[in-house]
Amino acid sequence: MPTPILMPALSPTMEVGTLAKWLVKKGDTVKSGDIVAEIETDKATMEVEAVDEGTIGKLLVEEGTADVPVNEPIAMLLEEGESEDDLDGAPSTAPATKPAAATEPESATDKSQAAAETKPGGSASAAPAAPSAGGDRVFASPLARRLAESEGVDLGAVKGTGPHGRIVKRDIEEAKASGSAGKKASPAAAPAGQKAAPPTGAPAGMSDDQIRAMFPDGEFEEIPHDGMRKTIARRLVESKQTIPHFYLTVDVELDALLKVRGEMNGAAPSDKDGKPAYKLSVNDFVIKAMALALRDVPMANATFTSTARLIHKSVDVGVAVSIPDGLITPVIRKADTKTLSAISNEMKDLAKRAREKKLQPSEYQGGSTAVSNLGMFGIKDFSAVINPPHGSILAVGEGSKRAVVKDGALAVATVMTVTLSVDHRAVDGALGAQVLQAFQRLVENPMRLFV
Repeated sequence: MPTPILMPALSPTMEVGTLAKWLVKKGDTVKSGDIVAEIETDKATMEVEAVDEGTIGKLLVEEGTADVPVNEPIAMLLEEGESEDDLDGAPSTAPATKPAAATEPESATDKSQAAAETKPGGSASAAPAAPSAGGDRVFASPLARRLAESEGVDLGAVKGTGPHGRIVKRDIEEAKASGSAGKKASPAAAPAGQKAAPPTGAPAGMSDDQIRAMFPDGEFEEIPHDGMRKTIARRLVESKQTIPHFYLTVDVELDALLKVRGEMNGAAPSDKDGKPAYKLSVNDFVIKAMALALRDVPMANATFTSTARLIHKSVDVGVAVSIPDGLITPVIRKADTKTLSAISNEMKDLAKRAREKKLQPSEYQGGSTAVSNLGMFGIKDFSAVINPPHGSILAVGEGSKRAVVKDGALAVATVMTVTLSVDHRAVDGALGAQVLQAFQRLVENPMRLFV
C-alpha cells in the first residue's frame, strides 16, 4: 500500500509549516535519508528527509503552500511493485490553504491552530473531541472546531477526511458550501449586565470588524499575520496570562567594564585574514555576568512545571534578536563556562543565521533565562516579558553618563539600568534579588568574570 509522506513536526511546538520547495518530482526514486523538500516554520527553513524508500507517486501539496498542518500527507510514496493505480483510495487532497506568494489577504481565521497537538517525538496525539448533537464524541482539529463554531456548523453532521477520520478545515468548508451540515444552535445570550467574551485576540468587548470600522477606508494598510507574528502573539499572551511576573530594578556602573572591554579589544589577536579574532560588546559581558549570577544562585536557575521546579545544572542564556518583523531568542548553551570571546563570536554567528532564518530548533529552544537589550535604541529602562520555559529575563537599558554620589560628593559615572522579570512560581523575591545583586557585583568588578 502506498506510504504517505507527512508534514513533519520539526520542533515540539510546531503546528503548521510552509512547503517552500520540493527537491523531488513525481517518478523520482528516493531512499531513506534523501532530502525531499524544504519546509519553512515561523523561525527557520529546514530540510526534510525521506524515512522510507520507494518512488514518488504523487505530490499532494504544491510549492509555496502555507499553513500545512503537522502530520498532514504532503506526498505519496510507492513501494516496489506498486503503480499509480494503487493510489486509488489513498489521501489525494492537500489542505485548503493559500500559497505564500498569493496577493490577496489570507482569511482572518487564525490558521496556526490547524494541526492536532503533537508530542515531542513528532507523533500525532488525538485532537480534543467535541460532542455531537447525538452525544457521540467527534474528533476534529482545533481550527475545524473554531470554524464550525463561528459558522454555526454542527460537527456531528460533518464527515471527517483527515487522519483517522478527524474533521479538518476543508471538511467544514465543504459541508458549509454544500449545505449538508446542520446548523448549530446559537449560544445563549450573556446574562443581563454582563458582556459576552470577545473573539480571541481582539481587545475586550470589540471584534476585529468593529476595530476596522473605527478607521476610515484607505487610512490603513492591512498586513495579515504570518506564522512568526501568530507565534509571538500566542506565546506572549500565554506568558502574561499564566506567569505571575515580578520585577526588580538596579542601576549598574559600567566604567570599569568599559575600560576592561577597551583593553581586551585592543589586545585581540589577528586571525588569518588580519582581522581581530574577536570584538567584545557590552552585551557579551552582560550575557556572561547573567550566567555567572545564576551559577552563584543556583536555585534561581529554574523552570516551573505543574509538578516540580526544574533546577538546571548548566546556565543556558537566550538572547533576544530582532529580525525583520519579528523576534527570536537563540540560546548560548553553558554560558557560565564559556569565555567572553567565545560568547561574542557565537552570538554573532547565531544572530546572523537568525536573520537569515537558518537556525535549527535546538539553537533557539530551551534555556533557563534570557537577555533583552534595547540600550542601543536609547531606551533607559523597560520590563521584558518572560519567554516560557524561562524562569526570568533581564531587560538592559542604555549606558549613559549620570550624576552619582560617591563618598558624599557628586561625581559622573556611566550608569546602566537593568530590570529582572521573574516567574514568582519558580523564584521568590529574595532569591531574585540575590541574582540581581550578584549580577551587579560582576559587572561593576569585571575581573570577576575571568575567575
